[in-house]
Amino acid sequence: MKLFSCLMALVLFLLQAVPGLGLPKDTLRCLEYHGYCFHLKSCPEPFTAFGTCYRRRKTCCVDTTSISHICREEGGHCVAPHIRCLQEQVGLCPRRGWKCCSEL
Repeated sequence: MKLFSCLMALVLFLLQAVPGLGLPKDTLRCLEYHGYCFHLKSCPEPFTAFGTCYRRRKTCCVDTTSISHICREEGGHCVAPHIRCLQEQVGLCPRRGWKCCSEL
């Protein structure tokens, strides 16, 4: 988890350093507040809507309890509902109905 945060900070720094490659300002603001960009119009529990991401195409959701598990941060992969997982795990995916798999 700490490694992911460090890598994300490095990527954001590099994106801002190169002109024209930066993330949209609304996305940067979301990430500064440790938010996640979801494709949903409303945020799943325990998240609270904070704003928009990716030029208003996604919703910025901020974790209010710090106990939720984001699929990618837990080492999983978000897959469509029709794909079978060898091992499913607990984790939130940005698309409604998708599931978190540790192995495909």
